[in-house]
Amino acid sequence: MKTEKILYIMANPKPAEQSFSLSVAKEFLNAYRQANPNDEIVELDLYKIDIPYIDPDVFSGWGKLQQGTAFDQLTADEKAKVSRINQLTDQFVAADKYVFVTPMWNFSIPPKMKAYIDTICIAGKTFKYTAEGPVGLLTEKRAVHIQARGGVYSEGPAKDFEFGDRYIRAVLNFLGITDIDSVIAEGMAQMPNEAENIKAKAIDRAREAAKKFAGEKVPV
Repeated sequence: MKTEKILYIMANPKPAEQSFSLSVAKEFLNAYRQANPNDEIVELDLYKIDIPYIDPDVFSGWGKLQQGTAFDQLTADEKAKVSRINQLTDQFVAADKYVFVTPMWNFSIPPKMKAYIDTICIAGKTFKYTAEGPVGLLTEKRAVHIQARGGVYSEGPAKDFEFGDRYIRAVLNFLGITDIDSVIAEGMAQMPNEAENIKAKAIDRAREAAKKFAGEKVPV
């Protein structure tokens, strides 16, 4: 089995011992490392690295480059932000697998994860436009999303308010990644007396998901 590169992308400012999503993800990572000790795992803590927002400097820099302006002729802010976005995109493209770790915040994902996703949805690198519409370019990749939710959003009336896991899946599908698994821990705030039991069950699911994620991709 060839060695692979995994991007472990987490967006939670809390320490792991205070976070359900990070605690579950840690057990996922441990199980994966046991199964594939030679794979390279690159950890991206989005609250500790530079992630440019798509702002006026970025749009201005992109516009100048499209018009033929040399990169060296951009302003310092334009060069710094455009260059950093290119680095993050290239790093994402170079990986074989992805692990996204998020809490649910206000029905969706933390803003740092949204900002990161904005840096990897780049036409010509992760998708392309065709006469038939956009086409994802990362078709041989695999992903897992580990998410913690204070309430229960997998069923009942609240199901319509779950936009975090659905958003991650939609973006990855857009980029051509369809082999996606989700490990969800939910209801800890809604049922505080059951929180540790919910966490334990999610860890069991995470370990099983890690074993599957570590294996060879099964041809469809």
